[in-house]
Amino acid sequence: MIEVYSWPTPNGHKVHIMLEECGLPYRAHPVDIGAGDQFKPEFLAISPNNKIPAMTDPDGPDGRPYSLFESGAILLYLAGKTGKLMPADTRGRYDVLQWLMFQMGGVGPMLGQAHHFRIYAPQKIEYAVERYTNEARRLYGVMDKRLAKSTYLAGPEYSIADIAVFPWLRSWKNQGIDWNDYPHLKGWFDEIGQRPAVQRGVEVLADLRKPLMDDKARQTLFGKDQYQRRD
Repeated sequence: MIEVYSWPTPNGHKVHIMLEECGLPYRAHPVDIGAGDQFKPEFLAISPNNKIPAMTDPDGPDGRPYSLFESGAILLYLAGKTGKLMPADTRGRYDVLQWLMFQMGGVGPMLGQAHHFRIYAPQKIEYAVERYTNEARRLYGVMDKRLAKSTYLAGPEYSIADIAVFPWLRSWKNQGIDWNDYPHLKGWFDEIGQRPAVQRGVEVLADLRKPLMDDKARQTLFGKDQYQRRD
């Protein structure tokens, strides 16, 4: 049984969805990032960057337990373990990898900043809100253009690239997005959202999530607690 240490965020849901799509048995352990669970020594032992998700596979590549962190790495690991959602041919594999890197280097960080400055920042900084909202719209435009000529992000087949991107777009309203501007992307989003494994994946731990309202949670996520050096 795979042990997943996670929280119902886009990066957490990427792994939940992948596990559901692969049909692997797993147990989800909540790591309440608003309460500071990500700084506990037992979590840092498998996720030194104090970020969710992290995962332990008791049946690792050499038959021994194996732990890893970073959601993109976990998607690649699970694709390799199961032989699913990653093309076998070299060209197809790199098509998937480039769109996975697009999510990890662009969609996640930029939409995360859009969320922060539009929703969570204690002061509304006009320059930051405009910068990251515009970047969110640019990235949506890149994906919309791609999906005008491709069924899925990396080509004709559903893959880990689609799994990686989908959870980040569920908060489109908070990112300042009007779906009318991205009809091809909206069609893809609606189709992915109808997949039974995706619907199950986004419900994992979802009942535990609560609005980020109190000062303690804000301090934990965005204040000095986040930047404290840990041995």
